[in-house]
Amino acid sequence: MNPKIEKLIKLFAKLPRVGMRGGQRIALSILQDKTGRGAALASAIIDAVENVAPCPNCGVLTTRGAGACEYCRDAARANGMLCVVRDLSDVWTLEKSSVFHGRYHIIGGLLSGAAGILPQDLNISNLTSRIADEKISEVIFALPNTVEGKTTQHYIMSVLDGNSDVAFTELASGVPLGGDLDYLDDGTLSLAFGGRKSV
Repeated sequence: MNPKIEKLIKLFAKLPRVGMRGGQRIALSILQDKTGRGAALASAIIDAVENVAPCPNCGVLTTRGAGACEYCRDAARANGMLCVVRDLSDVWTLEKSSVFHGRYHIIGGLLSGAAGILPQDLNISNLTSRIADEKISEVIFALPNTVEGKTTQHYIMSVLDGNSDVAFTELASGVPLGGDLDYLDDGTLSLAFGGRKSV
């Protein structure tokens, strides 16, 4: 196999949920395409990598150098609610369902001894200052209903323990054990958000 093609396949295969067969299919599709989509894709990837960065406040991807993201700048979202999520796909899921209209905080993963993910690997260092600066009255945990998700939630709650005026809540009914937000339909997500419970 041509080493350039092999390199391309291996890079695609490293993407989440792709694997070697998926990497081969994607690479072949791009290389055999006659419409110029491959070059357009390469250009879009380079543009995004060079010009997109995490919001310094919440972690949502935004234009590099623009400061706070659209959610942090939106005054209508300054309603005292802060939703803690694992990653950007969770933000997109919640936004698509229109069940939440406050601000977000992406922690960028879940604590896991097996995977070697420690507290310092997560984006939680500025949570305490955000709660004070943004007058947060409720922190909503929308983390996966897994051992890692619950461990991460309890750790964050212990870090924020001094904020006695803040209510901690989590999603309620409809989120199955081991469930991710990505796999929930809008109706289930709405019920889970509406019935959130104190923790």
